[in-house]
Amino acid sequence: MQRRGLLLILSSPSGAGKSTLARRLMDWDPTIRFSVSATTRAPRPGEQDGREYYFKTRTAFEDLVATGQMLEHAEVFGNLYGSPRGPVEAAMTEGRDTLFDIDWQGGQQIRNSALGRDVVSVFVLPPSIAELDRRLRGRAQDTDEVIAGRMAKSRDEISHWAEYDYVLVNDDLDQSFNNLLTILEAERMRRDRQPALSDFVRGLNREFESR
Repeated sequence: MQRRGLLLILSSPSGAGKSTLARRLMDWDPTIRFSVSATTRAPRPGEQDGREYYFKTRTAFEDLVATGQMLEHAEVFGNLYGSPRGPVEAAMTEGRDTLFDIDWQGGQQIRNSALGRDVVSVFVLPPSIAELDRRLRGRAQDTDEVIAGRMAKSRDEISHWAEYDYVLVNDDLDQSFNNLLTILEAERMRRDRQPALSDFVRGLNREFESR
């Protein structure tokens, strides 16, 4: 029986493991659609429309917002970014899940959107602040100043943990991934995500009546 697709939101402070879990999840189930954002910034060399981003003019982007076709949006350093509603709804109709790797503000907007009832939100916490700092430094990608900025931002992000349906403390990546799979598989089986169940049960009742 075909089910209704869901919107899986993953959020965390930088370095807690959200993006790694997202990549593992998509490798585990290639039918999961990763939400491609729209943006008003210009494409960079090698980027393709519809792959890295949907590239829009500011006027076109603002029209999408005004007509309710953006699930969430924000302005960052002078450019607009957001999650288009159309591709998500198409995936849901096909019974495919859409994965969002976004911050708490974007997650809040999606939960408050017309598709909010289809959202499953998961917040990923680090096992400690010391470990979070160690992971950020272990990347060897950022300066001390950038790391300090990420750590300062993390405190605000972590303060929103209670707004999520589920919380994972990522002290062991394999265990956290297994827990994420448990959440996803259980949510996929929810009665209200299986619209064909009513017809199926009616069929069972007809069998009773014909005995």
